[in-house]
Amino acid sequence: MIEPSKNKSETDGLAADTTSFDPNGPIGRKLKSFYDVIETEAVPDRLLDLLEKLDEAERKATGGS
Repeated sequence: MIEPSKNKSETDGLAADTTSFDPNGPIGRKLKSFYDVIETEAVPDRLLDLLEKLDEAERKATGGS
């Protein structure tokens, strides 16, 4: 038989663990705000140039024009 007090403490621990991963909790909201800021930033020209070079290399490797 399980002791009620022991079972309650296990449930409380589980509830605390579950709420710490709540996407609508304070950590989730803060991460979303960081993501929203980054999402609106322009892609750096250097990265765009590198992506274009990669596309060009892939076209050459596959025999495309």
